[in-house]
Amino acid sequence: MKSFARIKDVAELPAELRGGVVAIGNFDGVHRGHQSVLERALGEARKLGVPALALTFEPHPRTFFRPDTPVFRLTPAPMKAELLRAIGFDGVVEQTFDRAFADQSAEEFVGYILMDGLGIAHAVTGFDFHFGRDRQGGPAYLIEAGERHGFGVTLVDAFRDEGSEVVSSSRIRALLATGDVAQAAGLLGYRHTVAGEVVRGKQLGRTLGFPTANMVLPPEADLKHGIYAVRFRRADGSLHDGVASFGRRPTVDEAGAPLLETFVFDFSGDLYGETCRVSLFGFLRGEEKFDSLEALTEQMRRDEAEARALLSGVTPLSELDITIAF
Repeated sequence: MKSFARIKDVAELPAELRGGVVAIGNFDGVHRGHQSVLERALGEARKLGVPALALTFEPHPRTFFRPDTPVFRLTPAPMKAELLRAIGFDGVVEQTFDRAFADQSAEEFVGYILMDGLGIAHAVTGFDFHFGRDRQGGPAYLIEAGERHGFGVTLVDAFRDEGSEVVSSSRIRALLATGDVAQAAGLLGYRHTVAGEVVRGKQLGRTLGFPTANMVLPPEADLKHGIYAVRFRRADGSLHDGVASFGRRPTVDEAGAPLLETFVFDFSGDLYGETCRVSLFGFLRGEEKFDSLEALTEQMRRDEAEARALLSGVTPLSELDITIAF
């Protein structure tokens, strides 16, 4: 696989990556709509014989402007970079979005970021991309700036699904909040996946015969509480089917913080401290409070059987699904 660069600031861009085609956007989720922009950028880069880069922003601008209500990130920066690499990009600039950056004028963005920082040959972005202080720069401004500075511009129309609805990150977040992981996967082009360190819990599952790998997700992770059929990827890349519960464990600990607890099928070993991934393949049921641990255990057996049956017949949705979930 060719090398891939993750860069935190345009000032750090290696000389060999200057003069490329740059796809510009947040690309949270790298969903099918984003992929239409990214594929256009790749095609332009191949035509010109130059590098293909993505310019994204960290933290997400919505989180910067509203820190008390951070956005539910579909793809944190490391996962986004992995998807961009799988698509075929040479690198990503994860430009720091801070007050100084937000206060730049549209012309400063063009001059400092696109020209001085990236030496851009061609920009590819969505039809509604705005930039600069108070969103003063828009598509028409970017095209005019390209004519002045000598870089090309391609604007990509909104991508719509088979039902003619626009594919967007906010729409996918709404689906995940209702447990509709199947439709969310259709819009993403791969199964939604979360990553985190396996931490110690109360080990109640072990006493019930269902030991779990526990992960604390960011508080803004707005997944529906309930039971999921999942695929679990260890740090070494090995894959295991499983069933996971996300929520507050109402039968035993209703006041606790939400936790993702995965029972990994046919596995025994110590996972504590490993950074692992959980890909959501199906939503089985909502969170329930049971009258006894015996009733909970019996339902967990049914959940395991249902998850095994669901996972036995799944196939990859795309090359990105193979990268992330398979």
